[in-house]
Amino acid sequence: MPVRLKKLIGAFLLVALVCVYAIIATIFAVALLGNASPWIHLLYFFGTGILWVVPAMFIISWMEKAPKKKAQ
Repeated sequence: MPVRLKKLIGAFLLVALVCVYAIIATIFAVALLGNASPWIHLLYFFGTGILWVVPAMFIISWMEKAPKKKAQ
């Protein structure tokens, strides 16, 4: 797969990941942290704000891999 195409697909995947992850994290926060203290909210959103980086690293590493050379 050409590098430019991989980067285009990866960019769309990253945007979709961030949008879906933010919605899911917010849904869980509303469902579970309704009566929690502000410190719990801060810890939750700090943790979930950092956690999205893990799947993003896999997408970025896939985007940056060099294309495989064809065997001749």
